[in-house]
Amino acid sequence: MRRLWIKIHLYVAAFFLPMLLAMASSGGLYLLGIKGSVDSTTVTLSTNQLLSADSGTLENDVRELLNSNGIDFDFEYIKVSGSTFITRPTSSDYYEITTDENGAQATLNRPDLIKTLVELHKGHGPLLFKDLQKLMALGLLIILLSGFWLGASSPTLRVPTLLTAAAGLLVFLGLGFMT
Repeated sequence: MRRLWIKIHLYVAAFFLPMLLAMASSGGLYLLGIKGSVDSTTVTLSTNQLLSADSGTLENDVRELLNSNGIDFDFEYIKVSGSTFITRPTSSDYYEITTDENGAQATLNRPDLIKTLVELHKGHGPLLFKDLQKLMALGLLIILLSGFWLGASSPTLRVPTLLTAAAGLLVFLGLGFMT
């Protein structure tokens, strides 16, 4: 049984290594204040139509607005933020459309590599990637729990594994819940 868990631990860790490195790197850069940048360009709309967050056809309405202005752009869904409609995913080029009583204004946004990684990290990527992130979360739990179990069940690694896990728990509780 131990050999099976070693293989599971190894293969799951190896499979998710690229994603975990990207998530850890983007999260660390974000916490250091390096959040990436977005190149924004205002797009003139020659035909305006009011958009409503309550519309049952909002995605089609946005597509129609873009198409009627000669913009052929594909997106997966819309995030509504007040009177601003943001095409998603925002991990690649996306549009922000703001509406008011005068009509709609659009901005084309192009994220750089760091901003793209941050957006992926936040779950603002393509829907299939978001599903992969959910699977990665499960994979990370398997990696961590199997690694802990493998260490704790080994006579030579048991004490260092338990002491290290206890130290990690104390640091987490001490720093995470300080007031």
